[in-house]
Amino acid sequence: MSFSMYSASVPVFKQILTSLSSILQKAEAHCTERKIDPAALLQARLYPDMFPMLRQVLIACDFAKGAAARLAGVEVPKYEDNEVSFADLQARIAKTIAFIESVPRADIEESAGRTITLTSGGTTREFVGQAYLVHYALAHFYFHATTAYDLLRHNGVEIGKKDFIGSF
Repeated sequence: MSFSMYSASVPVFKQILTSLSSILQKAEAHCTERKIDPAALLQARLYPDMFPMLRQVLIACDFAKGAAARLAGVEVPKYEDNEVSFADLQARIAKTIAFIESVPRADIEESAGRTITLTSGGTTREFVGQAYLVHYALAHFYFHATTAYDLLRHNGVEIGKKDFIGSF
């Protein structure tokens, strides 16, 4: 059986982003029911030098759209990063899912041996497509999605492992 670059990327991103959307709905309901200022959850951090929950969601979306685009050899869409509410995060997730679903499957399938070049923090790195997906993009995507989940769970939102995994 061959390794499917598409199956290892777009459906995985969609599954977790859909779960993250559901988790955010529960977080918003938690705030409403308990009369908590939504900013308390949106700006929650695990430690002062870490990004807040809101930014964790944005970065998870960025890794999903960035990976799909880079693997397909198309330009990564730029988002303004001006989200400030649960509704804004829901829109960001929906926009990201719509984008990754629009990327042609065939273009991603052909990416296993494609060179992926990234520049971050003034450093340029090159990856082969499969290594980029498996060892870099997915790891970062899961880190930020999990951190968003952990921040909400730590702050009392009643969510569990099934909420994070979602349906597949």
